[in-house]
Amino acid sequence: MTTAAQEATTEADAVGIAPIADPSKVSPQDARELSRQFFARLAELEEGTDEYQYVRNTLIEMNLSLVKYAAGRFRSRGADEMEDIVQVGTIGLIKAIDRFDLCREVEFTTFAVPCIVGEIKRFFRDTSWAVHVPRRLQEARVELARATDELRSRLGRTPTVRELSELMSLSEADVIEARKASNAYNSASLDAALTGDSTQDGEAALADFIGEEEPALELIQDFHSLAPLIGELEDRDRQILHLRFVEELTQAQIGEHLGISQMHVSRLLTRIIGRLREGLLDTGTG
Repeated sequence: MTTAAQEATTEADAVGIAPIADPSKVSPQDARELSRQFFARLAELEEGTDEYQYVRNTLIEMNLSLVKYAAGRFRSRGADEMEDIVQVGTIGLIKAIDRFDLCREVEFTTFAVPCIVGEIKRFFRDTSWAVHVPRRLQEARVELARATDELRSRLGRTPTVRELSELMSLSEADVIEARKASNAYNSASLDAALTGDSTQDGEAALADFIGEEEPALELIQDFHSLAPLIGELEDRDRQILHLRFVEELTQAQIGEHLGISQMHVSRLLTRIIGRLREGLLDTGTG
């Protein structure tokens, strides 16, 4: 008898159940019957004891086939994700074991599979898409990734939109839309650190590269509306506006330049600005 088998026999004897040398190799049919015995014993043991932990761990190992069965439903996700799926499914199995009660008179398999599948689906919901997109675009993203890898290995370069559309039997617009949707798969915090040669001090936050709203942009519409109104002014009125708001001369300097008093310049500016204001208001309501 091997050391592992001897340890299993010793632990099983301690809790008063038949020893199982390798619970992971128990067939699904045998696991159903054995699970009933182990759950019955688990209910009698005190949580936290070595005996309790042994029975619980054996239940987990015996029923790992349920995780593989449930994970098989998500085989289309690709081999790269299957390892994560199995790990998450195992967490669902453990939760099912901790919640299962023999008094419900329900097969553990019937109770556990929905728990495992639910845990896997929550995993995808919480980690797959940062922004909700239509299912057709989610599926198109997977097809796009496969087509891109296939063409890249075949052509030795990044495929064009046209080449992808031909392989995927989609329009170029649909390929572009799928690419845009792929950007919603992951998200990053605005506080995430960025490093590289493009940063002056070697490290910066993503938020540092996001533009801010420029208040001066709001003036563009006003300038556009003012242009024809200023064009209707007399030459001297336009000159006064230019001296005041472009060359930024004082009223006294303008008066000296034009040979009139500062008070006269003030009255002219008030009249000109009032006329422009009325013109803007009429434009806004017209």
